[in-house]
Amino acid sequence: MTSATPTLEKVTALITRKTDSGYELLLFEHPTSGIQIPAGTVEPGEKAEHAVLREAAEETGLGDLIILADLGSQDEPPPAGHLMVLIPTPVYARPDPNSFDWARFRSGTTVRFIRREGKFCQVTYEETDRWPDPQYTTYQITGWVPTKVLTPQCMRHFFHITHAGETRERWTVKADNHIFKFFWAPLANLPAIVSPQDTWPEWLKKANLEQAHR
Repeated sequence: MTSATPTLEKVTALITRKTDSGYELLLFEHPTSGIQIPAGTVEPGEKAEHAVLREAAEETGLGDLIILADLGSQDEPPPAGHLMVLIPTPVYARPDPNSFDWARFRSGTTVRFIRREGKFCQVTYEETDRWPDPQYTTYQITGWVPTKVLTPQCMRHFFHITHAGETRERWTVKADNHIFKFFWAPLANLPAIVSPQDTWPEWLKKANLEQAHR
């Protein structure tokens, strides 16, 4: 890859609220992948601030979300031996666009690189049965995609967000073919969050929470 390699952009929504006992952060429990923070992928031509509001609304089911601060960004390359999908793409059975393409990868998907042939790369996507102690592979896609839709470069943007209205303490949302269980957690005593998301709340140290929630 050269310096001209495109960068995939991702966003994280650090959604907080102020209570009588302190500040709380919005989290959700994924049915198989642990406790997480709302996040997503910037679509081609989309601004990061628009993407974070769209992704947050889609995942949480909340409207009236307000950006309090752009907290900054950091490089977030995929694990060694992996690449990320820049734009939605068919997954071909052969390194040939005329071969069958029953599967598709969404933008933002992390895949493991296997080999390259011509203008195609063979890659694989794998899901395990549970986190953090997987017992087996429950779902896997292996095939060929155009090399041009893959990148080793990713940038993540962090935003501090609040909700203008009232919310319940707990609720569920169906998104990405899963049922997500949302809940508020004390910022000073967060539960175990999946890695590397467990480092993301540190970005709120750059935010003046008291001033932001006035």
